[in-house]
Amino acid sequence: MFWTVLKVILFLAVVAGLTMGAETLMQTDAGVRIAVADTEFTLGPVQMAIAAILLLAGLWLLMKLAGLLVATLRFINGDDTAISRYFERGRRRRGLEALTDGFLALASGEGDKALTKARKAEKLMDDQTLTTLLIAQSAQAKGNTQLAEEYYKRLLEQDRSRFVGVQGLLSQQIEAGNSTKARKLAATALSLRPGHAATQDNLLKLQNDASDWQGARRTLLETSRSGRLPKPVYQRRDAVLTLQQAEVEAEKGNTALAQDLAIEANKASPELVPAAVMAAGAMVARGKPKAAAKVLKRTWKTQPHPELAQAFAAIAPQEAATTRLKRFEPLLTLTPGPEAQMTRAELLIAAEDFPGARRAMGDLHDSHPTQRVMTIMAAIERGEGSPDQVVRGWLARALIAPRGQQWVCENCHHEHAGWHALCANCGAFDTLSWTQTPNSAGPSATGTEMLPLIVGALPSPAPEAPVIDDEDEIDEPVAQDPIEDAEEPDAETTPAPEPEPEQGAKVIDLDQTRRMGL
Repeated sequence: MFWTVLKVILFLAVVAGLTMGAETLMQTDAGVRIAVADTEFTLGPVQMAIAAILLLAGLWLLMKLAGLLVATLRFINGDDTAISRYFERGRRRRGLEALTDGFLALASGEGDKALTKARKAEKLMDDQTLTTLLIAQSAQAKGNTQLAEEYYKRLLEQDRSRFVGVQGLLSQQIEAGNSTKARKLAATALSLRPGHAATQDNLLKLQNDASDWQGARRTLLETSRSGRLPKPVYQRRDAVLTLQQAEVEAEKGNTALAQDLAIEANKASPELVPAAVMAAGAMVARGKPKAAAKVLKRTWKTQPHPELAQAFAAIAPQEAATTRLKRFEPLLTLTPGPEAQMTRAELLIAAEDFPGARRAMGDLHDSHPTQRVMTIMAAIERGEGSPDQVVRGWLARALIAPRGQQWVCENCHHEHAGWHALCANCGAFDTLSWTQTPNSAGPSATGTEMLPLIVGALPSPAPEAPVIDDEDEIDEPVAQDPIEDAEEPDAETTPAPEPEPEQGAKVIDLDQTRRMGL
C-alpha cells in the first residue's frame, strides 16, 4: 500500500514538472541558434522541445541497435541472451504441450502414446523430473518393467522425487510378487513420509502376509500416531497382532514370552476369544487358576464360545463330572442362551444325568436346530437307552442341519474351522467373527433331507451281517449282537441291572462326538 501511494505521488510530481517546464518555455522569447555549414537555424521554445525529444529518441534507438548487435554476437557465441530465451520459450511451450498430452494419454490407458509424448517432452524440456516420472509410469503401463525401473531409479537422485521413485519401485515389486523386496521398499518409503496413509497400509499388509507380527505392531503404532485410527480400533488390531506374535513365540519354544504376550493381548482386547483362551492357559501354567477363571468369565459375558468352555474345563482337568458341573454354574448363568444350554447339557451328559440334559436342552432342537444340537440329542437318547433307530434318526438330522455359529470372514463370508488373523480366502486382516452361518435349507439334489425318516425307521443290522440287496429278504430276522442283547434285558423277567462297563463305554464314545473335551 505504501509503495502504491509513493508511485502515484512521483507520477503526479513528474507531470507537474513537465507542465511547468513547458509553460516556462512558452513564455520565453529567447531561442536557440544553430549554425551548420554557414547556415543558421533559430529554434523557438516549442521547436527546442521537439528537437530534444527527437534527439532522445535517436539516442534510444541507437542504443537498442547496439544492444541487438551485441546480443546477436553473444547468441552466436552460445551465451544466454534475449534471442536464446525467445527460442527457449518456444521449446518449453512445445515440451509442456507434449507433457500434457502424455499424462492425458496415460490417464486414458494409452501406454504407447504416453511413452512417445514423454520422449518428445524429454528432448524439449530442461526440467527432467516430470518427464522422467511420465516415462517411468508409461513404461510400467506398457509392460516394459526394465525401462520403468531405470527411470524410477533416476527419481531417487533428487530429494523431492525420491519418495515417488521408491513408491514406483514398490508397486513394481508388489506386481512381480517379490514380497521381501517390497517390504523393504515400503519401510524405506515410510521412513521418508511417516504419515503417508497408503504406504502404512501397504507395509502393514506385507508384514502380515510375511507373518512379521512384531514389525506389523510397529507400523500399526505409527498409523495410530498419525491419527488415522481411533483408539479402540488400534487396541483391537494391536491385540490381534500381539496374539499372533505370541503363537509364533510359543512355536519357537519361548514359553515365558508367549505367555506374557497372550496376557497383554487379552488386556488390550478382552472380547477377543482366542486371546482369552491363550491368556487363561498362561495363567493356569503360572499357578493362577482364579485369575484364569476371571479372564474367561469376562470374555464369556460378551461372547459365549465353546473354546472358552474348553479352557474353563482345562483349569481343573482331573475334577469329577459333578464337581465340574457345580464349578461351571456361575459361568453359565452370566449369559443365558443356546451356548449356555448346550454346554450345560454336555456337562450333564458327562455326569450321566440324561434327563437333566434333556431338560437343559429344552426346545433347542426346534428353535435352534444345528448339528451340535442334534448330536447332543443323540447322546441323550443313547444314554437313556432309546432304540438305535431313534439315535440314528438324530444323527441323520445332524447331517442336514445347519452348522450353527462359525468363524466367518466379514469381507468374503468364507467359513473357517478356527480363528486366524488373516482370512484364508481373501487375505483380509481381522475380519473373522463368530456368527451364524447362512441357512441354505431346502431340497437337496441327493435327497439327504429324507435320511431322518429312512434311517430312523430301519432296524440296526449286525456289524458282521452282509449287505442284503434282495428286498424280499429285508423282513427276515437278523442275528442280534449278544452285547446289544445284554444291554436291553427283558423288564418283565429280570430287574434292571447296574450299568455294564460296555454301556458306559458307549456313552463315552458318544461323548467324544461333542465339540468340547469335558
